[in-house]
Formats: sequence, structure tokens, C-alpha cells
Amino acid sequence: MDKLELVMRNTEEIVTVDELKGLLEKPSRPRAYVGYETSGKVHLGHMLTANKLLDLQRAGFDVVVLLADLHAFLNEKGTLEEVRQIADYNRDCFMALGLDPERTEFVYGTDYQLQPDFMLKILQMARNTSLNRARRSMDEVSRNAENPMVSQMIYPLMQAVDIADLKIDLAVGGIDQRKIHMLAREELPRLGLPAPVCLHTPLIPGLNGEKMSSSKGNNIAVDEPAQDVEKKIKSAFCPAKVVENNPVLAICKYHVFPRMEAGMTISRPEKFGGDVHYDNYEQLEADFVSGAMHPMDLKKACADCMIEILAPVREKMKV
Repeated sequence: MDKLELVMRNTEEIVTVDELKGLLEKPSRPRAYVGYETSGKVHLGHMLTANKLLDLQRAGFDVVVLLADLHAFLNEKGTLEEVRQIADYNRDCFMALGLDPERTEFVYGTDYQLQPDFMLKILQMARNTSLNRARRSMDEVSRNAENPMVSQMIYPLMQAVDIADLKIDLAVGGIDQRKIHMLAREELPRLGLPAPVCLHTPLIPGLNGEKMSSSKGNNIAVDEPAQDVEKKIKSAFCPAKVVENNPVLAICKYHVFPRMEAGMTISRPEKFGGDVHYDNYEQLEADFVSGAMHPMDLKKACADCMIEILAPVREKMKV
């Protein structure tokens, strides 16, 4: 897999591919970043973008991880003290997921977002951004989307200026970040600042087949005990032959195969076909859709793989 294929795999959208190719051709290392709201446990949804950061490091990018404590505070996720404590926990989890410590920079939002120069850029952008535009940008990530606070309208402006102040070439996030990233691409040049290339990953379904949400408990934290990971995956929504909104297949596609280069082996009794090995996700999906792979066999193998993949996080976090 060449650098472009590595960066583009398992992505929902890249704005734009030609600009991304230009970054890969730069003589110096380009800088990519993800901002994580420090509002709770790191789970498989966050891990999807962390996997992409690993791909980017292998492709030659330096990575910046913004531990967005001030963003979390503005989005009503806790006091400043609470979100800063969660930020420290987040940092340890992301390192345990395999990021290269020599090429990963962790930045706390409160370290620079309260500086006069940063705030002046926010005010300048506020003069160019309508209230409706700011609100639309927050639709997918706002805690109180129906009745947002003024603080939540500042959030997308800050996220745009983050990209400029951290000297980011490639902004990475889930597809729910798209509207905020497009705001940054349009508005930063009006301040005389470069527009970022944007890479968006899909949103994987929660374990019940619905939208993943920490409040619904339909996800898996990266530091959960092995027995809990196994129990959750074995009870997950996984209708036979169905791909759409199937969280078990999504975990295999976006977590197992990118991290297990040797592929995935599913163990079965001989009377049910015996063991079968898959070199790639497409082979697995084809067998599942045809009915050749039973959901319970898939779940067991998926759980075993995820327990192995997450072992370094459990060890570091002592769970």
C-alpha cells in the first residue's frame, strides 16, 4: 500500500484529494491533527480517528493531538478542572493505542486558546460568520442542539483558529466535523491564513445498531476489562447477512483489519466448516452476506481480536 492509499483507506471524504497529494509531495513533514473534546472515556469512535493518525504517521506526517479541554467546557461537558483531569486520561489512552511518541505532540487547549492573539482572531472571524452559519456548524456535535448556548457558537470559530495556530496542514475528524472544517476552509483565508486539507472518517454505529453515544452506553471504552469487551460484542446487534448499521462488521473493518496485518482467523468446529482465515475485510463481508459466516462465530472472533488489540491500553491504564 503506497502512502496515498494508506492515508485514504477507511475514509468517508477528503477535501481535496489533489491537495492531499500535494502534502505528500512536500519535502518537509506535513502536520496533521485531531482535536478531542475531553469529556469522558475514550471509546471505539475516538479510536477510529486514532487509527487514521497511525496511518498518517506511517505515511510521513507529524501528528498533533489537541486535548480540547476549553472546547469541552464551552460545550457544557464539565468544569475546567474536571475536563482538564479527563484530558490527562485521554492523553495516556491515545499513547497506549500506539501513536509514535517521537512524532506526536499533545497540546491542551487552555495552554494557548486564552492568549490575546488567539482571541483577536476569534473576534475577527465572528465578524465574518453569521449566527446561523455558526449554529449549523455545531449541529452534529452540540450537547444542546435545540437550545444552544452562546458559548457553543464560539466553539466552531475556535476550532478553525486552532488549525491555523497549530500550523496544521491536514485536519482530521469524523464526518460529523465536516461543517466546522468547511467553515475553517472558507473563513481562514479571509484572515490571511491558509485553508487546511480536510480528512473525514465514517461514524461507526453503536453496539445496538443506532448512533454511538456515551450517554446510551452503546460503545466500548478502550480501557474496558477484557470480559466486558467480550460480553458487549457477543450481545451486539448483528443480524445475519446484514451489513448496514452492523457494529460487529464495522469493528472488524475499521479496527481489526487495520491493526492486524496478518488478517483475521475465525475458529469454528469442523462440523460448521472449520477455521477460516481472511486476509482482508472484503472477503469477510462477502462470506457474511452469503450466509457462509454465522453471526455468533463472527462475534467471538471479533471479541478475541479486540481484546488483543486493546491489551496495551488496559495494561497502561491498569484495568
